[in-house]
Amino acid sequence: MSSFDTKLAVLLRDDLASWQRLNVTAFLVSGIAHVTPELMGEPYADADGTEYLPMFGQPVLVFSGTADVLTAAHGRALGRGLRISIFTDELFHTGNDADNRAAVREVPGEKLALAGLAVHGPKNAVDKILKGASLHH
Repeated sequence: MSSFDTKLAVLLRDDLASWQRLNVTAFLVSGIAHVTPELMGEPYADADGTEYLPMFGQPVLVFSGTADVLTAAHGRALGRGLRISIFTDELFHTGNDADNRAAVREVPGEKLALAGLAVHGPKNAVDKILKGASLHH
């Protein structure tokens, strides 16, 4: 049984290529780490004393769903006032952060071609946001 009262989840569109799933997941969780530093654990060290960077102190659950499931999850997350990170199809064709933000800014929220999103919040709220998604395997 989990001792966390929050959930950290990534939702990926089910038609992404393997490299896209990995890339999108990495980008999405960086946004969560940025706005919720309290999720970060302590730095690691091996027996030789070599230090390593800290990671999240709780699991990151990865889900998948159709484009419709992502669109619905996006709306539910915003409706609940939860902050989310998003990755749209256009970001596969840009090469830097400024172009990424410009590509997202050009599209109204309800028309975003979502490849994925990440959310952190109370377990019950995140579960409701992810309705229709399945745990990625």
